[in-house]
Amino acid sequence: MMNMNDIVVVPYEEGWARRFDEERWLIEEAVDGLQYRVHHIGSTSVEGLQAKPIIDILLEVADLKELDGRSCSFEAIGYECLGEFGMPGRRYYRKGGNSRTHQIHAFELGSADVQRHLAFRDYLRAHPVVAQEYGELKQRVAKACRHDITLYSEGKADFVKLHEQRALAWLKDTQP
Repeated sequence: MMNMNDIVVVPYEEGWARRFDEERWLIEEAVDGLQYRVHHIGSTSVEGLQAKPIIDILLEVADLKELDGRSCSFEAIGYECLGEFGMPGRRYYRKGGNSRTHQIHAFELGSADVQRHLAFRDYLRAHPVVAQEYGELKQRVAKACRHDITLYSEGKADFVKLHEQRALAWLKDTQP
C-alpha cells in the first residue's frame, strides 16, 4: 500500500472509474437533501492518462455552509474534513489516512474553480496528445521530486496553468 508521502505515478487503471462510481453513491448519501453535483476529475478521470492512484472528486453544492454541517456524514464514510485547506472558497476532504485513496474538492455550484477543473478534464479527454504529454511530465517530475509534494506540484504548475487557460478558451469555443 502506498504511503501518503509517496509520489508515484502509475499507468491508467480501468478500475478508477468504478472506484469513483462506488464513492459517488456514498457522497450522495452524505449530501442528501442538498443541491449538489458530483464529478470525477483529475488524472484518474481521463482514460489512458498516467496518474497518482488517488480518485479526485469535485463536489458542487449550492451553499458551503450547509455542506459544513455535514461533516459528521463525511467522517462516517471515512473522510477527514480539512476545511479550506489553503484555498479560500473550497472544502477539502481526504480518505485513506496515510494511504490516501480519495479526495474531494468542494466548491459552490458554477464557481470559477468548478469551471476550471471540468474544462481541464474535458480538454485532456478531447486532446489525447496533450494528455500523453501531461502523463509523461508527471512521471518525470515524480521521479525527480524525491517525494516532495511541493516540488511535484511546482514541476507541473506551468503545464497545468497553460493548459487550463487553453481548456477554458476551448470550452468557450465549443459551446453554442
